Amino acid sequence: MNESKNADIEIRPRYTCCHPNAKGTGCAVRFELHPAHDFVEGSVFATFAAQKTIGSYENGRKVMPTFDWENRITVRLTINEVAECLEVFRGYREKMADGNGLFHRTAKANTVITLEHRMEPVPGYVFGVSRKTVDGELRRMGVLLSMKEALVLSESLAGALIYMAFGVPKVLSRAPKEGGDAEGLPTESLLKDVA
Repeated sequence: MNESKNADIEIRPRYTCCHPNAKGTGCAVRFELHPAHDFVEGSVFATFAAQKTIGSYENGRKVMPTFDWENRITVRLTINEVAECLEVFRGYREKMADGNGLFHRTAKANTVITLEHRMEPVPGYVFGVSRKTVDGELRRMGVLLSMKEALVLSESLAGALIYMAFGVPKVLSRAPKEGGDAEGLPTESLLKDVA
């Protein structure tokens, strides 16, 4: 019915982990898959947002905490950087890049992305980002992913590798082979030759 309206809307599914706290120092992170296409390699975007408000109750209704997505920090993880994340999730390493994190430099800022396995105060994985702009402003955000969240993220990233490497599969039409019909299927005479 409203197909023309819906055709204009692009929805990109994403996985989000929100960890607010009573101090208002929590963080949320969301992950989006960007498959390879044309001559662009695939990647996963991780977007961090600091906690903006503390949850409360108003008129007997729960008001959920909010996050500052407007002042977010977004990083682009390449296929090899996703593989480094998987090394940590699978226990090959305790920290990404031997504890140094992944370093991204742009004209506007320097960013370090970290992921490490932790056992205290509870088992999980700390995924964080710190960004220093050219004017010296330093911002840090991080989230302690629970073991369940880490499992979901690890399996999702592992499954995303094929799309990051090869894009979304599609069949390309080809001219029919000699001895085939218009759809490229073998003709009866070609099948006799095979038998």
